[in-house]
Amino acid sequence: MTEYKDKYEMVIGLEVHAQLKTKTKIFAREGCEFGKDPNTETSTVTLGMPGVLPVLNKECVNMAILTGLALNSTIPNRCKFDRKQYFYPDLPKGYQISQYDEPICQGGWVQISNKKIGITRAHLEEDAGKLVHAGAAGLYGSSYSLVDLNRAGTPLLEIVSEPDMRSSSEAREYVENLRNILKYIGVCDGNLEEGSMRADVNISIRPIGQKEFGTRAEIKNVNSFRSLVRAIEYEFIRQAELLEEGKEVIQETRLWDDNSGMTSSMRGKEDAHDYRYFPEPDLMPLEISREWIEKIRSEMPELPLQKLERYQKAGLSEYDANVIVNQIDLALYYDKLLEKSVDPKVASNFLTGEVAAFLKEEKISIDESKLSVDNFAKLLELLKKGTISNNIAKGLIIDILKTGEDVEKLVEKKGLSVISDESSILPVVQKVIEANPEQVAAYKGGKDKLFGFFVGQIMKETKGRANPQLLNKLLKQELDK
Repeated sequence: MTEYKDKYEMVIGLEVHAQLKTKTKIFAREGCEFGKDPNTETSTVTLGMPGVLPVLNKECVNMAILTGLALNSTIPNRCKFDRKQYFYPDLPKGYQISQYDEPICQGGWVQISNKKIGITRAHLEEDAGKLVHAGAAGLYGSSYSLVDLNRAGTPLLEIVSEPDMRSSSEAREYVENLRNILKYIGVCDGNLEEGSMRADVNISIRPIGQKEFGTRAEIKNVNSFRSLVRAIEYEFIRQAELLEEGKEVIQETRLWDDNSGMTSSMRGKEDAHDYRYFPEPDLMPLEISREWIEKIRSEMPELPLQKLERYQKAGLSEYDANVIVNQIDLALYYDKLLEKSVDPKVASNFLTGEVAAFLKEEKISIDESKLSVDNFAKLLELLKKGTISNNIAKGLIIDILKTGEDVEKLVEKKGLSVISDESSILPVVQKVIEANPEQVAAYKGGKDKLFGFFVGQIMKETKGRANPQLLNKLLKQELDK
C-alpha cells in the first residue's frame, strides 16, 4: 500500500443518497416508515399502475431547500423533474423520477478539517424497492428473489460531491460532517445501517503530479464508515496493481462485499445518455420564489460548524467541542445545561468523560439516561461552592445516571459533603504523617513527589471528603516542621 501511495494519488468523489424524514413518499400518500411488513407501504402510484399520476410532496421540497442552504448551495428559481430510464425488478414503472439538468440545489461545499469539499449538485428523486434473495443457487436449483416495494417511492436527496478528496480519511470525514449537517437540520436520521443514508464511491487514481484524472470505478453497497474506508483502500490497490501490470482500469460499477473485504464487477458503468433522460411529462417545472427560500433560511437551526466555534469560544478544546458536536443528542443536552449558567469547561469535562463512558457502556443516549439537566446543574453548583469534591462529584454523577435521585438528597444521605474545618482535617494529617516515617524522611530529603502520596492517604482516610485546598495547606505546614 505504502509503495503505491508514494507513486499514485487517489481522486475521490461521493454520491450520498439521504432519505428525507417525511411521513409520506415523494409522489404518493402512503407512508415510508422503516421495518414495516413487506409490500404494506404501497399504492397504485408506487406500483406504476396505468393512468395514475404523481403528486409532489411539498415537504420534500422544503427539506431540499433547507439542505441546499446548509450546504452553501445556490437554489435556482426553477427546477424540474426528469425520467431516468432503466429496468430493475424492484422499480415497477421501468423508470425513476429524478432530476437531471435542472436540479434543486447547485454548487456548494462542506468543510472538513483541512479544506472545503465542493458540492456539484443535490437533486430530489424517488428510491427503488428492495430485492430479497433466497433459496439455493444452481443451474436447476431453487434460487429465487422476492421483491419488497415498501422503499419504492421513498424520497431521496442525492448529494453529489466534486472529486476533491484525496484519501479514505478525507472521504470519511466528509461523510461524517455531511451526516451531522443533515441530522442537525432534521432532514435525515443518517442511519447507514437502515439504508437511510448511503454512499456510492467514485474513485480513480493517477500518477502523482499528473493533472488528468484516471478512469474511475463506482463502488456500490457501502453502508458504514468502516466499509467506506476499507472499500476505498482496496480499490486503490486494485487499480494501482492493474496499472503496474500495464493493464487498463475499466469504467464500471463495482459491488463492495464487507465479508471478503473486496469489490467485484457488477456492470459496465453507465453514462447519462444510457439512461435516456427526458423531462417528466406528468410534473410541471417547479418555480421557487425568493420569499420561499428566505422563509426557510429564517428557520435554519444552528449548524455543527457554528456550534463548534461557539463551544471553543466558551473555553472548550477543539477535541472536546468535536466530541459533543458529533453527537447531536449530547450537543442539545449540553446547550440546555449552558442555559443554567454552569461552567462550560467543567460541564464539558463531565459530559465527555464519566457521562460519555457510562452511555457507551450501557449503549444508551443521554436522553435515555436518568440524568436530568436540572440535577446535573445542581451537582455542578455543589462542586463550584465546594460542598463536594471533584472525586465525589464523579461518583455521584454515575449514581444519578443510574437512579435519577436528587443530588442534594444523595449528598446528605451518604454524608458526602466536603470537610472544610481545620479541626477535623488536622488530626488526620498528623495521623498519616506519624504512620509513614520513612516517606516523611524521603520527602524531607528532596523527594517532593511524595507529597501526592500523603494527599492520597489523607483522602483515603476521609473518604475523599477533605477540602483539597485546606488539606494541602495543612499537610505542607506539618511536613515543613
